[in-house]
Amino acid sequence: MTRDKYNIKFSKPIVSNKEGLQLSTPEIVAGYIARRLKTDIIADLGCGIGGQVIFFAKECKKVYAVERDAQKLEYARENCRLYGVDNVEFIQGDALSPEIKAKVSDADIIFSDPARPLSEKERTLDNLEPPITEIIKIYSDVTPNMAFHAPPQMPPERLVLDCEREYLSLNGQLNRLTLYFGSLKSCDRSAVVLPEGDNLCFSGSPKIRNSSLCDYVYEPEPSVIKAGLLNELAQTLKKGNKDIFYYKGDEKRTLLTSSMLVGSHFFKDSYRVRGSTDKDMSKLKEILKSLKAKNVVLRFDIDPDNYWGIRTKLEEGLAGTRTIHVFGFGNELVLCEKVK
Repeated sequence: MTRDKYNIKFSKPIVSNKEGLQLSTPEIVAGYIARRLKTDIIADLGCGIGGQVIFFAKECKKVYAVERDAQKLEYARENCRLYGVDNVEFIQGDALSPEIKAKVSDADIIFSDPARPLSEKERTLDNLEPPITEIIKIYSDVTPNMAFHAPPQMPPERLVLDCEREYLSLNGQLNRLTLYFGSLKSCDRSAVVLPEGDNLCFSGSPKIRNSSLCDYVYEPEPSVIKAGLLNELAQTLKKGNKDIFYYKGDEKRTLLTSSMLVGSHFFKDSYRVRGSTDKDMSKLKEILKSLKAKNVVLRFDIDPDNYWGIRTKLEEGLAGTRTIHVFGFGNELVLCEKVK
């Protein structure tokens, strides 16, 4: 298998340079996108090493793979051969040029995963290449049905385009933001979790109710948080007679709570509450001892340089077997044990 730092990306040993692999779409995500965009003819503008093209070819009758970098296009050609797909037309050139537009003018859907600077501090649409707004302007008379990957850390309010904004989590990590235009748009914003494949769409659900700390807490999937769909999640669970409430949250973490254990693929992790205290390390240490803890995972704001020093002090002398997760909001600490 071919993998990057975070994910197993491909089930076969694809050819690529380091940058191409780092920027490529994981196989499971590419498969999901291809199924959602299944059509007769699709054009992938700026196809890179062909990770997405391979799966478009499995779902569509014909794929145009457009790439201006000759080496990347050669990688894409070889990777398609390795995966056994042959319904792809490879085109080298600038996707914004009239010549390329003419060659893909019979496409039902235009797709692009624009390149973005890896070191960009604030994710915006301005630094994408090719620019999404330029593709829309040039190809709008070919088809209104377009889809684009955009920087996933971009909040919905920064995207002032008439499209669906779909945030996707893979194995508990935010992985993709895809923008869908034309008839591909199914709602204003949505969240998907993979590998399970469950999705939520914005529906204007009633606001999720607040609650004091109950017996269980949950971390929602980052795609749900980023899409702003906690209300829809609570409403969906309520339809199944599962009541979930908002407990506390900040920019880095959000906890939902319930009195009975609730299961959902939209939870990244579920925990049983074992105790709470104020942010006093000596009190925390005593509670950890009483809970027969061995390991402590700190889930509150700490200077990264101090994290392991504090954790080592807390774990020193613990003789139990449990791993306790400690969430912090303001002066409150909540001690939890992950539900297996």
